[in-house]
Amino acid sequence: MRIGSQEHKELFCRSFIETHNVYEPIDLAWPDLDERSLARLRTVPFWSIALQTEQNAGLMLTSFASTVSDPLIREAIALQGYEEARHARMIGTLVERYGLDVELEEFSPKPTRGAFIDFGYKECIDSFIGFGAFRLAREARFLPDNLIQLFTRVLSEEARHIVFFVNWVAYDRAQRGLRPFFVQAPSVVLGYFLSFLGHFQLAGGVKRGIAKQASLRPNEEVFGEVSVTKFLEACLKENEDDMSVFDPRLLRPRLVPGVASFALAVAKTAGRLRGPRNGSGAAPSAT
Repeated sequence: MRIGSQEHKELFCRSFIETHNVYEPIDLAWPDLDERSLARLRTVPFWSIALQTEQNAGLMLTSFASTVSDPLIREAIALQGYEEARHARMIGTLVERYGLDVELEEFSPKPTRGAFIDFGYKECIDSFIGFGAFRLAREARFLPDNLIQLFTRVLSEEARHIVFFVNWVAYDRAQRGLRPFFVQAPSVVLGYFLSFLGHFQLAGGVKRGIAKQASLRPNEEVFGEVSVTKFLEACLKENEDDMSVFDPRLLRPRLVPGVASFALAVAKTAGRLRGPRNGSGAAPSAT
């Protein structure tokens, strides 16, 4: 199958539309949480950011879809807008049910191709990071399994979104005459680079917010020591699992997993060069 062909368009759009899952967050079986689980839930400092991001995405994608001339692509992008808005309702239901604090700002969407591309690259990074965080939380039993399971559907939808995006952007650029990989590559790298800059700025804001509130500290008793190696391994394993369900003819995000694989190899090499630790798992102390 040639990337940029009508067959390619039919595949990535139909695959996305036909795998849509029908549900409404308020109708799901939200569990009652004990005080310990509620306390853990409140240590997560990202609810405002997550809710704001999903609300903004739903508005932007819905607005952008109305400007798309191709009816099949328009239907798929509008559906993604609906799912992003539903993710906002999912987080909103969580916030309301468990009494979490959030702060939101007004947002005026820019329904442009550039805004959709910027969002798509950011979502590729966010999803990859989210895959790893979700896997670690699940393995550590940070929250009850029945609550974790409610959000597995969100994770699978994010995987669908990024697969749709990387196929759409490759199709769109091919339609504009940028078919060869070496021609598309600079735009891809630039898109991810700008997204990484945005994430560094966001991380700085989150770090400042956590520093103001001593209660918003990761629960080390639950997670233990999460090293860079452990986190990257979790991201890569969850990404591999989530990507394995898609039609092999579809493109997948490759740059972020590739960079993570390289960083993991470097981290493991650095660990070996530092030498073995003592039996307690800590580096030998000076005497």
